[in-house]
Amino acid sequence: MARGGHGGQGLARVAVVVRAGAAPLWWLGVLAAGIGVLVPGLTGRRIGVLAGAALFLVATAVVASVRRKRYTALAGSAARAGKHDVLQDRAVTLRNWRRAHRWWLLLAFLAALGSAFAIPATAGLLMAGCGVGLWLKSAWIGRREQDGDALHWVRVDWLTHHGRPTGRTVKSYRTTGTAAGDAAPGGARRKTPALA
Repeated sequence: MARGGHGGQGLARVAVVVRAGAAPLWWLGVLAAGIGVLVPGLTGRRIGVLAGAALFLVATAVVASVRRKRYTALAGSAARAGKHDVLQDRAVTLRNWRRAHRWWLLLAFLAALGSAFAIPATAGLLMAGCGVGLWLKSAWIGRREQDGDALHWVRVDWLTHHGRPTGRTVKSYRTTGTAAGDAAPGGARRKTPALA
């Protein structure tokens, strides 16, 4: 639900949205690479793994750094969340993102498996690199949240079907104290219960 009671808005944690795709991409990528390395392929396993390792590093760096300026601008102009705003649980945000992207993830996994007959393991390692890049980006967001002593949230109804918290439909962020919600800075599960 996008709106809370009395005119409030449903808010999702920015870091959790960023982090949502990390685990699926990592595990599906590793699985695809593991299966793919069993196939000799047209190029041979050695070339496939070396090419995949290079793409893994490139994907990690690109995904971790892309759209940082947009995030910084939105975070810099963020307003305080209102008392009627509804903070979405971490599990709900993860579930919504993954449900919206499940077919894309499946198609990417199948494409990675199919490409192994040409270049073994390469596409799987590329997927895994994208997952690691998202983890690194959420960690970067977490450091900014800790430095600013504020968590960043995005309106649920501004998240398009692409689920990007820095997309064109997102006009601004809102902030809360670092104890709000059930996710720690960076979007990871809290190790201790929230104080507020």
